[in-house]
Formats: sequence, C-alpha cells, structure tokens
Amino acid sequence: MEMPSMQNQQQSPTITIGEWMLTLFIAAIPIVGLVMLFVWGFGSETNTTKANFAKASLIFAAIVIILWVLVFGAIVTAILSGFSHS
Repeated sequence: MEMPSMQNQQQSPTITIGEWMLTLFIAAIPIVGLVMLFVWGFGSETNTTKANFAKASLIFAAIVIILWVLVFGAIVTAILSGFSHS
C-alpha cells in the first residue's frame, strides 16, 4: 500500500507566536471571544490550524458548561430537598 506523499497535502501557513497571543487574547474576551471562536471555527478564510483550535475550544466550552449545569443542578436539588424535609 502506498503512503500519501506530503506534496499532495495542502499546508496552512505557520501561525506566529504574536498571532497566537492575539488569538488567545481575543478568545478570552467574554462575548467577543465566543463570537470570534465561531467565526474562526467555521469561517472559510481561516487558517486550518486556527479553525481546529477554535472548534476544539468550543467543544471544550460546551463540555464545561454542561458539567457546570449538572453540578449546579445537583447542588440546588440537594438544597431544595433539605428544605422540604424540615
């Protein structure tokens, strides 16, 4: 079986340290960062590496939010059930 050659694969330009710092800074801004992660993740003009980073960040954020809701719900349920037994 023949291995695919590296010449057939299109490579994205390297993202510099400064560009990564700006990306992380913008992503850390509360509402703007979330919007920009969607723009970078699903925009057609975005570097493939940055798009993958944005998609991974959105997936990670969704997991954290779901876990937070579950834990918060369990705490609220425990508190409310404690009130009903008094």
